[in-house]
Amino acid sequence: IGFLEPFQPHATFRAMATSGASALAVELIPRITRAQSMDALSSMANLAGYKGVLLAAEASPRLFPMMMTAAGTVPPARVLVVGAGVAGLQAIATAKRLGAVVQAYDVRAEVKEQIESLGASFLELTLNTQEKGDSGYAKEMDQEFYRRQQALMHDAVAESEVIITTAAIPGRPSPVIVTQSMVEAMHPGSVIVDLAAERGGNCELTQQDKRVEHHGVTIIGDINLPSTMAHTASKLYSKNLHAILTVLIKDDTLVIDTEDEIIAASLIIHGGQILREELQ
Repeated sequence: IGFLEPFQPHATFRAMATSGASALAVELIPRITRAQSMDALSSMANLAGYKGVLLAAEASPRLFPMMMTAAGTVPPARVLVVGAGVAGLQAIATAKRLGAVVQAYDVRAEVKEQIESLGASFLELTLNTQEKGDSGYAKEMDQEFYRRQQALMHDAVAESEVIITTAAIPGRPSPVIVTQSMVEAMHPGSVIVDLAAERGGNCELTQQDKRVEHHGVTIIGDINLPSTMAHTASKLYSKNLHAILTVLIKDDTLVIDTEDEIIAASLIIHGGQILREELQ
């Protein structure tokens, strides 16, 4: 049981099948009420959203909260969060707690209420929005959609001092949302933290696991942020695995019930066979 990258063929899958092992990929745990405690992706995304904002605050030469001092008033930082999944919502909440003025955008119109409930404003773009996919995550859109999205977001990006991007599509490259021209329109000292860096990044200039500077803008492409909070990440992940085991163990016996919707969705290898055609 673990993070197995079950989106494309890999020699490891054939080796596991040959050995007679059964394999469950936590990335495929369905987003249903019964499986919430097993959702390791959400557990780790929650931590990534939190840590991403802390990285931005540390890298930014600006304060996040408004401060009124004898020397004058310091205005709050303007933060834009792109993507309002688990990581994005946590990023919004963390930036608000630090005192920033937060705006957020997502292609799914249904998340507007969630964004506003956290005290952020929803960035309205005149695009055809979408509903979430069957997995509960946003679906990949066509290139024309992303081109129009980039054009409409240009001004919002230019006005932001901190951008947290979180738009990831399981098993697919991350869509490029923040282009080089957008970065060049931002004020010097601005910061972009790209939480989608592991799959290429939402910013055109992101370099995986590196920090780069372009036109005075710092772009942070750190990956696996939950590992930087190993104590909490391990506690949450172990709880996820324990919850999965409660489905697999009945009366002290391991039972892989392929009729169970959670097991059926996440089981990729069983009985010497790779069960998902795209992984063979």
